[in-house]
Amino acid sequence: MTAQPLIDAARSLSARVDAMRFAPPVSHVYNPLDYAWAVHQRYLERFGSGRKRVVFVGMNPGPFGMAQIGVPFGEIASARDWLGLEGPVGQPRETNPKRPVEGFACARSEVSGQRLWGLFRTRFGTPEAFFAEHFVANYCPLAFFEGGRNLTPDKLPAAEQRPLLQACDEHLRTLVDTLQPEWVIGIGNWAEKRASEALAGTAGLRFGRILHPSPASPAANRGWTEAATRQLQTLGIWAN
Repeated sequence: MTAQPLIDAARSLSARVDAMRFAPPVSHVYNPLDYAWAVHQRYLERFGSGRKRVVFVGMNPGPFGMAQIGVPFGEIASARDWLGLEGPVGQPRETNPKRPVEGFACARSEVSGQRLWGLFRTRFGTPEAFFAEHFVANYCPLAFFEGGRNLTPDKLPAAEQRPLLQACDEHLRTLVDTLQPEWVIGIGNWAEKRASEALAGTAGLRFGRILHPSPASPAANRGWTEAATRQLQTLGIWAN
């Protein structure tokens, strides 16, 4: 089994969302499936093959993670040194001077990605062991900015959300049809809500969520690794 259906689906999603336009207060929109496609494609080729038992779904790219290199929760050190990913990264259509894209040269750490991939590295040791039964994706591929401030998709007006959510729902359904998981786990409440709505008609699929690892969350800062592990064990996904 190959990752080609995921690659085709990501290309299609990229083209659909790239044509969308967003009004102020959105000042800049980044589509890393475009300018960081080479790295994203390598992520899918290397880790997207075969059936997965669990698919983790995040919200959208963080400014110092996927927005830099095209890898979900793509904290630079984790993506480069643990996942073994590399590749050229271009530039968005319109660069936000307050959030430059520096690719693998970005010196800022995406804390959410550092926590997420750090948990998987500690528990599984190698990427191959983790991805044998797991996969990580983002629901929405676009990063939105209001100047230097990150805007999440749930803050967009309903009229702008509607076509975006439709495209992302369809992509998520293709991803799940391809990977055939038993579980879809939202990384945070919004991602779980979107996944459960998009995939409501999928027979036998179970849903859950883990605490989002963002440093903006006080709960995540009080021991995210322990909390997320406990949630996955309570669901019966991971053994105690």
